[in-house]
Amino acid sequence: HIITICIDNSRKFVLNNADMAHAYTQETQVKWNGILGEISLSAVDPDYISSLAVYPDFKGKSLKAEVNTVFKEKGAYSIQVEVLDKNNKTAGSAISAAGKDKTDIVVHFSGELQPWDEFNPELYQVKVSLLDSKKKIKAVRFQTFGFRDLKASDRHFYLNGSPLYLRGTLECSIFPLTGHPPLDEAGWEKVFGAARAYGLNHLRFHSWCPPDAAFRVADKMGMYIQVELPNWSLTFGKDQPMVDFINLEADNIIREYGNHPSFILWSMGNELEGDFDQLTGLVTRLKNKDPRHLYTTTTYSFQKGHGIKPEAVDDFYITQNTEKGWVRGQGVFDQLSPDFKTDYINSIDNISIPVVSHEIGQYSVYPDMREIEKYTGVLTPVNFIAVQKDLERKGLLAKSGDYTAATGRFATLLYKEEIERALKTPGLSGFQLLDLHDFPGQGTALVGVLNAFWESKGFVSSNEWRMFCSEVVPLLWFDKAVYTTNETLKADYGIANYFRDFNNTTFTWKLKDSKGKTVMQDSAGVPQILKGKTAKLGDFSIPLAGLPAPAKYTVELSIKGTTYKNQWSIWVYQPKSTANDGEVFLTTSFKDAIAALNEGRKVLLSPDIKDILGITGKFVPVFWSPVHFPDQPGTMGLLMDPGHAAFRDFPTDFYSNWQWWDLCKNSKTIVLDQLTVNPIVTVIDNFFKNRKLGNVFEAKVGKGMLVFSSVDIHTDLENRPVARQLKTSLINYMNSSDFKPALTITGSDVMTFSAETK
Repeated sequence: HIITICIDNSRKFVLNNADMAHAYTQETQVKWNGILGEISLSAVDPDYISSLAVYPDFKGKSLKAEVNTVFKEKGAYSIQVEVLDKNNKTAGSAISAAGKDKTDIVVHFSGELQPWDEFNPELYQVKVSLLDSKKKIKAVRFQTFGFRDLKASDRHFYLNGSPLYLRGTLECSIFPLTGHPPLDEAGWEKVFGAARAYGLNHLRFHSWCPPDAAFRVADKMGMYIQVELPNWSLTFGKDQPMVDFINLEADNIIREYGNHPSFILWSMGNELEGDFDQLTGLVTRLKNKDPRHLYTTTTYSFQKGHGIKPEAVDDFYITQNTEKGWVRGQGVFDQLSPDFKTDYINSIDNISIPVVSHEIGQYSVYPDMREIEKYTGVLTPVNFIAVQKDLERKGLLAKSGDYTAATGRFATLLYKEEIERALKTPGLSGFQLLDLHDFPGQGTALVGVLNAFWESKGFVSSNEWRMFCSEVVPLLWFDKAVYTTNETLKADYGIANYFRDFNNTTFTWKLKDSKGKTVMQDSAGVPQILKGKTAKLGDFSIPLAGLPAPAKYTVELSIKGTTYKNQWSIWVYQPKSTANDGEVFLTTSFKDAIAALNEGRKVLLSPDIKDILGITGKFVPVFWSPVHFPDQPGTMGLLMDPGHAAFRDFPTDFYSNWQWWDLCKNSKTIVLDQLTVNPIVTVIDNFFKNRKLGNVFEAKVGKGMLVFSSVDIHTDLENRPVARQLKTSLINYMNSSDFKPALTITGSDVMTFSAETK
């Protein structure tokens, strides 16, 4: 016998927006010109079981088996259902006469059942036997399942009666070595294992459905899956053959994967637009056909009148913003001075179903050139290679490792605040990161702390990440990151607890200096903490008078007798300036600066922002991808050497941290491509442009020596303690013997930064 298979890989249906849906795209994989997984031709007995669906009821201690059969003699057969536990012992059984095509059999259990969830992924197996009139077994079918009752009620997910919070990320079919998803369990163990190591319990499969191996691994590990149809249509309903195909795919998904306990959520696609009557009709049909999952019409939508509120048929709602406001940070972090008490309750307080925040994060990290050597399969990282060659041409390749580390730490900082705001929001039932790992498509969106291989980039460990992203997260609510010694830090403390009830718990807070030494601490007991919510449990105050300043401190909150702890940075400054200008001439005027330099003086030039020719100052890094969204200021944070003498009186990390917010927002970024100077404060450009950028540099000019600051360190210093301290530190540095600029530029070079000369 010869079997001939013809693969038609042509595009039959308009499934997506610009070929970006991840079931059919060259953004993240090669197009699959063939068959993945098993293809087989199997002989079966004329009497056989064609399909099996199981509907467990944990609370009711029962299981319904829906058995579809084909047999010769109608009415002469029976069906036996046995439920086996993990030790292969029978937990319950039932037998019934076989129906014409379909038989529903209910098994009741008298013994204790083990629920399936992330903490106890207990699996059972159902064995279904087709028996003839003589009780001879004609066919047998097995199905693994878990006892789980899934509900959406009162703005929360409930699993087996217990509140469920989704800590998720996206899976966009990114597999650079093969160009297609793993078809074995080992490949998915790496994916889900990495997500679990970083405190997640949930993966959203963006506009595609994974293969059976993914569900099997998720079942065993207790990971929750959101399936999406292969649909990113902006005109859904316009093409009826496409709608028919989507309906067929949905029925196939139910048949093949509907029994898996990990399959809890189902969306009709990503950011859909078009005929919402047809979309909601699809949801209604699937809910009636398979009630084992929770459904939503679309994973957000930009269509007017949709997206900003749930559809009537939705069991849950995924959004980035509602008609009342944002449900994620991003631009908010750039626009508003940092605080650590904000949540999104005002945006969702009118919504009665569970809300999951959509694609939070998207903070770009500089390419890690070490990743190039990992591409040993079907794909070549031409994007990384292009950046590498560009850096070589510009003499910046040696800095790429520092760029990756600094932008990575900065992205981690922002992801932490994103996640904590989500956890602090009453009624918010989860978040979906974009992303824990990189997205190589759409011009290269390196937004992950893991690379495209689900491996660490080295700048944040899983243990550190789990401090703010796990089943239990200690939390603080406080006003700001920057203080002076005449102030008091006041904070509420509490916990996001989605693990278990705690009794007689002790919370300890500590204030640590930059060397890790505890300078203050206290403890408080909490009689009971219930599972299933975020709660404020008490408060404390830390008087800052008498503390050494300027200094960076860490506030640590921990739960005694557990590994759960979290920490936040604050900066403490003196309330008044202690600067003595000494030999330094401070000016905002380019012309006066040049004149003083020609006289051989030390000059600190800090022009008014409007007078500087440069790029608009920004705190947050480039959004998503500077290639996909090129019309952004497009910088990626700061890089400093904390050991540089210029920072002796200005404590800083090597990357952007919260105390830099005011400085970045009151600045212009200047382009230093044509100068030989090495910036004291480097602004990391996006990898699409790779310019040499800075905010502060030093040089010899004429007979004098210059520090140029494109950060405003002269305006309203009474109310800007960080700017005041940076000015003090720069002046002290310039008055010291350490101030010896090695490189020389001209007065004309300095004037190129003046907007008045253009």
